Amino acid sequence: MNARVDASPLLNRRGMKGLVGPVLIILILAMMVLPLPPFLLDLLFTFNIAIAMIVMLVSLYTQKPLEFAVFPTVLLVTTLLRLSLNVASTRVVLMEGHTGPDAAGKVIEAFGHFLVGGNYTVGIIVFIILVIINFVVITKGAGRIAEVSARFTLDAMPGKQMAIDADLNAGLIGEEEARKRRTEISQEADFFGSMDGASKFVRGDAVAGILILFVNIIGGFLVGIFQHNLDFATAANNYTLLAIGDGLVAQIPALIISTAAGMVVSRVATDEDVGQQLIGQLFNRPSALYVTASILGLMGVIPGMPHIAFFTLAGVLAGAAYYLEQKANAPEQSSALQPEVVQQPEMQEVGWNDVLPVDALGLEVGYRLIPLVDRAQDGELLRRIRGIRKKFAQDMGFLVPPVHIRDNLELRPNAYRISMKGVEIGLGEVYVGMYLAINPGRVLGTLPGTQTTDPAFGLPAIWIEANLRDQAQTFGYTVVDSSTVAATHLSNIIQTHAAELLGREETQQLLDYLAKESPKLVEDLVPKLLPLGVVQKVLQNLLDEGVHIRDMRTIIDTLADHAARTQDAASLTAAVRVALGRAIMQQIYPGAAELQVMTLEPDLEQIMMHAAQGMGEGLGLEPGLAENLVQQTTLAVQQQEQMGLPAVLLVPAALRPLLSRFLRRVAPQLKVISHAEIPDSKNIRVTAVLGARA
Repeated sequence: MNARVDASPLLNRRGMKGLVGPVLIILILAMMVLPLPPFLLDLLFTFNIAIAMIVMLVSLYTQKPLEFAVFPTVLLVTTLLRLSLNVASTRVVLMEGHTGPDAAGKVIEAFGHFLVGGNYTVGIIVFIILVIINFVVITKGAGRIAEVSARFTLDAMPGKQMAIDADLNAGLIGEEEARKRRTEISQEADFFGSMDGASKFVRGDAVAGILILFVNIIGGFLVGIFQHNLDFATAANNYTLLAIGDGLVAQIPALIISTAAGMVVSRVATDEDVGQQLIGQLFNRPSALYVTASILGLMGVIPGMPHIAFFTLAGVLAGAAYYLEQKANAPEQSSALQPEVVQQPEMQEVGWNDVLPVDALGLEVGYRLIPLVDRAQDGELLRRIRGIRKKFAQDMGFLVPPVHIRDNLELRPNAYRISMKGVEIGLGEVYVGMYLAINPGRVLGTLPGTQTTDPAFGLPAIWIEANLRDQAQTFGYTVVDSSTVAATHLSNIIQTHAAELLGREETQQLLDYLAKESPKLVEDLVPKLLPLGVVQKVLQNLLDEGVHIRDMRTIIDTLADHAARTQDAASLTAAVRVALGRAIMQQIYPGAAELQVMTLEPDLEQIMMHAAQGMGEGLGLEPGLAENLVQQTTLAVQQQEQMGLPAVLLVPAALRPLLSRFLRRVAPQLKVISHAEIPDSKNIRVTAVLGARA
């Protein structure tokens, strides 16, 4: 019962349409082996003519070749139908031809007797002419056009695909429209390629028609004389007329379908059918019609010419040209009666409003990522960005400028771009609805998906479908959604460029906020002792090395104590770092009583101390020694990370700023601290010693 209920909707949905193709092919093949009565042959020959007319009319009314994409298959089926009818009619002609010209049905008799007047010589000539027209002219030309069209369509596919991608990236079309256009391009190439091959069926049908004609004539002549004892004249008359009628009744539909094929492949795809194109392009020029009417009129004057025919057609063409000319002039006359009103655009001077400010932080997204940042859709990325700014303010001690978010149609649909002060500093790509499985270094298996790299930290990763999330976590991957990927990338960039985001305006706001609780402290420092720019530079130096500035009271106190002796930002930064030593150690070693550090070998330390004296802000090391130091530092940092320890280098205070700037490029995660910054309550354990070796 359940099976019948489940099967009936499928049958109702597909209906009889799904059976038409198989049944038709089986019937066509059956006609080749089963004998058919003359009446049924009449019906089938009439059906063949009707199919040819339908194909012809459909090809006339199609506007684009793909609207009749089944045409190559129709050519094969109709060719097979004609050949099957030829085989069936040949059987009847050879078996019953001795009884008279109507032995194979009335249709063959009509084509063989009435159309050629019962003269088999004329019939043979007409048949040969039709075959030549079909085989040499129409089919060969249509096949050549289909071949060239298929070649050019394939050559143009890459350019069309790039144009679709450009429209998609520009937001001019949607994903569904782009997919539809790509499918149409592929189908168009398949169509012309199929038409090139299908035209060979029609050409083969023409050759087969000629052979079948002579087989029927020669075979019927022999059967009539030797089996049915007919005289030569009777056998020749009966079987020749039947063979000619059989050939004509097959070749005329073949000629019609070949013509339809030529029209389909030769026309240019527009929004008009063939009839509209002919009327709109061929008979739409009054000058051409006037000239043609004049030539016909002159030819009609020549003695011996059919004057009535020439003059009648010349008058019709001249009248049509006059009508088109009047129709074209009517809109111009009506528009000339109406006064022309031209509104001059108001000229506006260029002002400061035309100067667009540069955003401190900007996030541009492709059109597929708009739901992540759309307020109306409660975008997930918006909430995460607010959380990032709040977390950064709590950790680092100041508020970063707002992130200006906008869509950018020049980006790829799934891409985003992070900019700072109008300059791109980060670029990534995320996929809404998918998850990024990040390989932390040790995973138990591989996953199907799109290989990529984590935009924030550069780790190998793979984009996976949502249903693979649990499996990825089981294998040891770190799995995050698309909004988290973009938010983490933005957070990492903000952390890296924190010093650049602290401008004078942000510094003043920070001091104003501190002045609400300690107005005298801020008033005594800025601008009495230090200008705002020096305070900003000190804070930027701290942020540049990852030191938070939450403890602004200690920072301002230290600056006030040392401002009387120096206003050098580097010296003031060193003093502030010593005052913040406990906070720095807490930031690097949270909750640890023992500090695992790397140090310099004493000889190397002495060499560097001498090199640093009198060099200002430079280190002044010889190239070989500097290269060796870089290599050892890189190796030591990797070993520290493998042991799960922070990479910290302990050096004298005089070397700390110089080594920090020098090694930051090769090991950004390395923290360089001085002996003065370590609180007395902390124990030190040396885990690696960087030695000087040539």
